[in-house]
Amino acid sequence: MQIDWLTVAAQIVNFLVLVWLLQRFLYEPITDAMRRREERIEERLAEAADARQEAEDEKQRLKQEQTELEESKDDMLEEARQEAETLRERLKSEIREEMEDKRAAWRDHLQEERDAFIETLRRDAGQKVLEISQQVLADYADSDLSERVIATFTNHLKTLDTDTHTKLSEAAAEDGAEATVYSGEAVTSGSKGRITRVIHEALSTDLDVTYREDPDMVLGVRLTIGDYSAEWSAVRYLERLEAEMGEIIDAAGGKGMDHTHDTSENDERETA
Repeated sequence: MQIDWLTVAAQIVNFLVLVWLLQRFLYEPITDAMRRREERIEERLAEAADARQEAEDEKQRLKQEQTELEESKDDMLEEARQEAETLRERLKSEIREEMEDKRAAWRDHLQEERDAFIETLRRDAGQKVLEISQQVLADYADSDLSERVIATFTNHLKTLDTDTHTKLSEAAAEDGAEATVYSGEAVTSGSKGRITRVIHEALSTDLDVTYREDPDMVLGVRLTIGDYSAEWSAVRYLERLEAEMGEIIDAAGGKGMDHTHDTSENDERETA
């Protein structure tokens, strides 16, 4: 039997081509797919291992927290007691401050009532003094009380102290200066002329003089020029009466304040 070497060579070539094709299009894709699958499996196994480790770590952490919670239970209770005590002290302080504010408001109200009472007493006493003085002088003098007041005022203008005289003179010398005379009672035309003449002579000026009534002026007259004034009245005597009455009221009020203080301390002890 004769061998056909050409056929043999062709079959060898076909076999090699088949092997290459299998290697190129079948074996490599299969091996690549198997390798990728193995990698995914390894990744999932690694993720599962990480998850198990995380779960174990979380378990240990929770266990540790539980242990710490058990250990710190007494500390937390003590801290809660301290916070409760702090809150109690703060509430006591707030109540004490509120009570002090109310006492201060009460004292202010009492002071306002005292001032109003003194002012009323001052006006009433001044009016009574005015009425009595007018009656007495009407019985024992040749002129009425208002004329005596004006005469006394003009005498004071003639004997002003140096400082007051200088200030009034400087004020009168300013441009547009005007003098105003205030009195508790209406001044007659003749008295106005006499006062104006004394002002002009005492201050060496001829400025205009305006006359006005002031109910607060008790047995007195006040001259005002600019920011300066010269006054003579019975107000200083009423102020002395006011001071003395204030001392009496303060003494009586002090006893009431002491009683209030004792009551406040009892309230604080009851609150505590």
